Amino acid sequence: MRAEVVTAVEEIEKSIALLAQRLNVETAQHRLEEFNAMSEAPDFWNDQARAQKLMRERQALVDAMETHAGLVRELSDNVEMIELGEAEDDAEVVAEAEAAVFALQKLAAQKELEALLDGEADSNDTFLEVNAGAGGTESCDWASILARMYVRWAEKQGYKVELLSESPGEEAGIKSVTYQITGHNAYGWLKSESGVHRLVRISPFDSAAKRHTSFASVWVYPVVDDNIEIDIPASDVRIDTFRSSGAGGQHVNKTDSAVRITHLPTNIVVTSSEKSQHQNRANCWAALKSRLYEMELRRRNQAITDAHEAKGDAGWGNQIRSYVLQPYQMVKDLRTRHETSDTQGVLDGDLTPFMAATLAQNLSGKSRGEAEALD
Repeated sequence: MRAEVVTAVEEIEKSIALLAQRLNVETAQHRLEEFNAMSEAPDFWNDQARAQKLMRERQALVDAMETHAGLVRELSDNVEMIELGEAEDDAEVVAEAEAAVFALQKLAAQKELEALLDGEADSNDTFLEVNAGAGGTESCDWASILARMYVRWAEKQGYKVELLSESPGEEAGIKSVTYQITGHNAYGWLKSESGVHRLVRISPFDSAAKRHTSFASVWVYPVVDDNIEIDIPASDVRIDTFRSSGAGGQHVNKTDSAVRITHLPTNIVVTSSEKSQHQNRANCWAALKSRLYEMELRRRNQAITDAHEAKGDAGWGNQIRSYVLQPYQMVKDLRTRHETSDTQGVLDGDLTPFMAATLAQNLSGKSRGEAEALD
């Protein structure tokens, strides 16, 4: 085999080995049999929350087993095809199998990263907030561009995106927006996006065509499962209702249907402005529980704590990533140094390489910390 194909095969084998380690492949079948036995018990569904949790764990195990077995099978099949094609001097067969190996290399690397999303809430759905920062109209426009970027990314992953609330800017863009993004590992992927994002461009709002710098902040926190108990005393919250902003005319809400809940001990504020006040209250309570749960997760995980505490105010000195459109094209993450000149691709949702770089860095730091703790 050609040297680059050998390298690709070795990389795939490393990914398979890591997946086997995370799966604990020697005991996986036994664990699956235990899940199956529990699910067949007559009283299994008496406790709905526990049953659903166990079924999610079972499905995650099945998916991991199928992923590992599939990679092993495809690698073996394609290596055999290359060897067969070389033995029979069939260049077409060799080329086809080599292309499959290179594609498998990318898939294996992706599955390796996904397997490392094993934090307590990584598999959960997530809330994502975008808030305009320093820069007035410029930042409101930038916030709307960021919101579009995350919606595009989520749609490419096959995730469901639901708009929970939106506050428009006075002249353009948005002051703030909140989405709920639903899909496996939504929080695990998006959690690294919390922080301040900086844009440098020629302003479309400046008649002198001068270069402007704008800021917007992103905040990501997991949707809490119903079976997780978060006790919030009534004395700790203030609930306000207000009129949602509308498009004007017949679309203007004429009742105080929007809801804002303020958690007094932490000063966390959550809002929802759907048509139904009942649904808005439910959305706000869910979001508040999730924010408080996320705070607890941060206390348990120093790596996540550091990432969120670095967020700071949406202004100079606190950004995690810069998006430069003029005088050159560059998106650069200031934590990992990962960068690309494909700015339009990033703004159209090609964010996974940035998320993967941050995930790999955090896991590397976590591994070093664990090693030091054992010394």
